[in-house]
Amino acid sequence: MSGRLFVIGLGPGDPAQITPEASEAVSAASHLLGYKPYLDRLDLRADQTALASDNREELARAGAALALAAKGETVAMVSGGDAGVFAMAAAVCEAIDAGPPDWRAVDLVVVPGITAMLAVAARAGAPLGNDFCAVSLSDNLKPWPVIEKRLRLAAEAGFAMALYNPISKARPHQLGNAFSILRAVLPGSIPVVFGRGVGRADERLAVVSLEEAMPEMADMATCIIVGNAHTRIVERGARPALVYTPRSVPADG
Repeated sequence: MSGRLFVIGLGPGDPAQITPEASEAVSAASHLLGYKPYLDRLDLRADQTALASDNREELARAGAALALAAKGETVAMVSGGDAGVFAMAAAVCEAIDAGPPDWRAVDLVVVPGITAMLAVAARAGAPLGNDFCAVSLSDNLKPWPVIEKRLRLAAEAGFAMALYNPISKARPHQLGNAFSILRAVLPGSIPVVFGRGVGRADERLAVVSLEEAMPEMADMATCIIVGNAHTRIVERGARPALVYTPRSVPADG
């Protein structure tokens, strides 16, 4: 008899931003799988088993979770943010697509969460208040020329954009290249929001112009929001400035 697999987004890091549905799913699971820093955020009971794995082992982790669920266990796969945004829900679906028939019989429940771009946007104001897109700068699973093309076309189309996985030790130059691509299309005055660890004790938020944006301002835990030509900054004296993109768009785009 097949069991159940929850795929859960734990939000950006603040316990208050874990949804009640996600908390209930965590509580229901007998086995919980995920990247160790995500599992460490959970207060598990003695009768629950945590199975940690490296962040680069997504498909193996998905297969292990599905194998347990196919045996009748109630399993939870945990991700940060939202499980469906550059996270484990797609890996689980991919594993089911390529896996044995009994994995398709598993009761799969994807539980939404608050993704990093929404947490950063909320802290800054409303920079995603109009049409926007999200782009991962990691080329582990797609070629860098594809990323370059998507950045250029998104900028030309006038989308605000959220940049995930902006920089790492293995990819030290790509964020600088991304800013160069955007500067070739967009005005240098466009606001750029760097949000790191929003909701956690080590939270950092900075707003600069595209002209001033530097790769050194980010790390792998940073989500970057780049506005469009209409994004504005509202100064408020002693209070933090607001960054917002108006809901209306002029006829010329």
